Amino acid sequence: MKNALFGVVLALQFLTRIPIPIAAPWTPETRRWAVRAYPLVGLLIGTVLAVVALGMHNVPAPITALTLLSIWVAISGGLHLDGVMDIADALGSNQPLARRWEIMKDPQIGSFGMLALVFLLAWKAVLLWALLAYHAPWGWLLIVPALGRWAGVALLVLTPCAQQKGMAWSWQQSLSGQDVALALVPLALIALLAPAIVLMVLTVTVFVLLIRWLMLRLFNGINGDMLGATIEGGELWLLILLWSWWQFATVSPLGI
Repeated sequence: MKNALFGVVLALQFLTRIPIPIAAPWTPETRRWAVRAYPLVGLLIGTVLAVVALGMHNVPAPITALTLLSIWVAISGGLHLDGVMDIADALGSNQPLARRWEIMKDPQIGSFGMLALVFLLAWKAVLLWALLAYHAPWGWLLIVPALGRWAGVALLVLTPCAQQKGMAWSWQQSLSGQDVALALVPLALIALLAPAIVLMVLTVTVFVLLIRWLMLRLFNGINGDMLGATIEGGELWLLILLWSWWQFATVSPLGI
């Protein structure tokens, strides 16, 4: 039980900017529990977003959407956005593999990274705006951050690291497919009340398999940046699917 609690603390410290003055031990067991707690952290983030959205239900949708996105980024400290920018700079360079890895390690942000950041945040903001305008149930705000973080767990466990060093590789040594399944337990419990979550898990699984194939093809493996980019990409993927559902499978409001 103590290892499980320390794992939750590690997950919160790693994935959020929430100040937790606890020195959690860095052991294989606590790392396993931390990874299993990733979706729990996502549910916490989603709960904050849902509460804010509920409190702003009389505020114009564009302002609420921008507020939600600002809080979303602030809670995580923009950690995952860094991975998106690094990968964009590497791929945009059109350089050989060795040079792409050098670009990813460069702390400076290039033009491709900035463009990726702007378009990612713009798409998230617009999709949030649309879903708020559709008066979609608040539950989707809980699930999207949770499944996005589960996508990062699945990629970490199922894809070899490109180099035998770094944070991702050290975490990977303690993990197995069992951890991917256990990370889904909180969402599985919620799915008992909302079966549509099962479909969302399947769509995220397809996304993870696609990203796995791309990272192996383009980089011969993964690193920590790719995990962050997968979390951001998984969230965007789900927002697009949710918007598509409300746009095409339900009666959409005029002008949307």
